[in-house]
Amino acid sequence: MKNNHILILILIFQVLCFNSYAVEPDEIFKNSAQETKARIIFKNIRCMVCQNQSIDDSSAPLAKDLRVIIRNKIKNGESEKEIYKFLTTRYGDYILLKPPFNKNTFALWLLPFIFFIFGLFFIFHHNKKFK
Repeated sequence: MKNNHILILILIFQVLCFNSYAVEPDEIFKNSAQETKARIIFKNIRCMVCQNQSIDDSSAPLAKDLRVIIRNKIKNGESEKEIYKFLTTRYGDYILLKPPFNKNTFALWLLPFIFFIFGLFFIFHHNKKFK
């Protein structure tokens, strides 16, 4: 009986904490092509408040402001490339959830591989001492 109560509490917790889209109904385009374009961009832009959450999932005021800015740019006929360029000029490459490989993000992309190789070398060298 006690296990059933715990299971019910876990299910209630999951339902209450379910993270649905944070886009509000008044933000949605009537044109489905524009809405699809906006949602694709939203999923690639990092919420600067929430860190590793897209602005599509975030309910932070800054995320809402960014969604409004992006929607206005789409209404004005700007392309995805122009919108991404505007956002990276304003906030830097960090605003993109998948930043491009360039001189500014060189370390971000290569350091994990360098640490992995160094770790393998260290483990191999350390185990060689004990044989």
